[in-house]
Amino acid sequence: MIRLLIVDDEEIITEGLFEVLKQLNLGLDLYKAYSGEEALELMNRTRVDIVLSDIRMPGMDGLELMTNIRSHWPHCKIVFLTGYNDFDYIYQAIQTPGVRYLLKSEGYDKIIKAVTGAITELENSLKFHNLVNQSREKLTTLETLAQGNYFRYLLQGERAAEQLERDFRHLGIALDPTLPVLVAIGNLQRTNGMHQSYAESQEYALAVKFLAESFLTERTQSLGVIDRYGDLVWLIQPQPGHGMDAGDAYPRAVTFLEGQFELIQQASKDSLGLTFAITLCAEPCEWNQLSAVYDRIRSQQHMRAGDGALMVQTVNMETIETAALSRSLREKAEALAVHLEGGRKEGFLVVLEELAALTFDDHRNRSPFLLELYYTIALLLLSYINRWELHDKVGTKGLMQRDMHASWTESFDYLKQIAESLFELRSCGEKNRAAAAIGKIRSFIEAHIGEDLSLVRLAGVIHFNPSYLSRLFKQECGVNLSDYIDEVRMEKAKELLKQDELKIAEVGARLGYETHHSFTRFFKKLTGLTPLEYRESLRK
Repeated sequence: MIRLLIVDDEEIITEGLFEVLKQLNLGLDLYKAYSGEEALELMNRTRVDIVLSDIRMPGMDGLELMTNIRSHWPHCKIVFLTGYNDFDYIYQAIQTPGVRYLLKSEGYDKIIKAVTGAITELENSLKFHNLVNQSREKLTTLETLAQGNYFRYLLQGERAAEQLERDFRHLGIALDPTLPVLVAIGNLQRTNGMHQSYAESQEYALAVKFLAESFLTERTQSLGVIDRYGDLVWLIQPQPGHGMDAGDAYPRAVTFLEGQFELIQQASKDSLGLTFAITLCAEPCEWNQLSAVYDRIRSQQHMRAGDGALMVQTVNMETIETAALSRSLREKAEALAVHLEGGRKEGFLVVLEELAALTFDDHRNRSPFLLELYYTIALLLLSYINRWELHDKVGTKGLMQRDMHASWTESFDYLKQIAESLFELRSCGEKNRAAAAIGKIRSFIEAHIGEDLSLVRLAGVIHFNPSYLSRLFKQECGVNLSDYIDEVRMEKAKELLKQDELKIAEVGARLGYETHHSFTRFFKKLTGLTPLEYRESLRK
């Protein structure tokens, strides 16, 4: 939500602008200040996006306020108002980017136009494509990271060719999702043997990726990504032509890659001080086999002879089923953790059912995998029970004792029951905390009805950000926070007006209104009567 602050030492102008902008329903979070010092105090506590300010005020004037705004919130838009046609002030104001200048005599239409223009500028500046245009020099690295994330997504399961085609086009991947792909993994090492930080390993991997592109583009289409272990993974397809038959393309490509990777290794050693071993699948795989082949290559990579520096080895696609099952179990277990962390019950239960189906779908002996899977999920659930301190509410007697359950089906049903209990307790806890927070806000409003009840101050009471408090209050109470404050003020006003010994001005002062006419305007807007008329109606 965009926050707009009105600053003017003349209360009637401040109140008038506040009412006009409030009635326009521009989706603004509105605030008022009656001096530059008061405005600055607010901006020390929260972000302000637009300031509508008098340029000449006692104490801190508008130009001094502008200097402070720039140091706090440099993207804040400023609209200056003045009744003085003072050239020096105008000249200084218009020299600053993001600042508009209006005479008060120009009327509300011009002011509204200036405010809506500032809103448009703010909204445009937040659009993603503008941010990307400002960071164009980093696009290649960002694209590489995005493609790496997508590669990890591909390893989680099968994808339809149509979906792959759309994704490839969107991410700038120059591979054909209808053709098989060769897979290679490179494990990078520094020649001096020094330990690398995460940032350094990412930087080196990117450098090798960019270097390799110049060697691979002559005969192949390739995608180089960085996997979760910091290793480089290449997905490669031969380019059509070059005098090769379709059946000969992939074997020739493997030979080409073996030679090119040797050159890449040497170039990396000479120019970057890096050595790395390459493990290349000797046969192309379909996209739905990618995760199994990737695991097969990784397992073979760790069985290399010697230190592997400058080694290029090839592996075949035999015996990949065990690797495929192991990866599927591991990836889905990680998905369970993500759903549990995010409180997504339905997603968690769907993945759990998929795991059960995966392990019970044939008659072969899979007890080792089932045992690994059971304890993986049990440890995950136990971790969250410990973190949320739910030992007294969730029974865990049989959680880490698989042999207490009569069958595998009973074991996984038990895990499902534990998970459902966790989600239910979490949901109840969130609802209770929300109700407690809103109850605290309502009590605070009633106890401080004559004080500043801005969204920023109320948010500070429960240490939430203002926008979230506004949304949470509406969600819990069914009314806007500002409307609720008006209701409480009105009830308090009616209660005080019953006391004849209090003057109308005194009643308004107790409710936070500094002037008689401000209170009168508020009361009549909500009741249709002035405070005096209401008091007289009580007497009758």
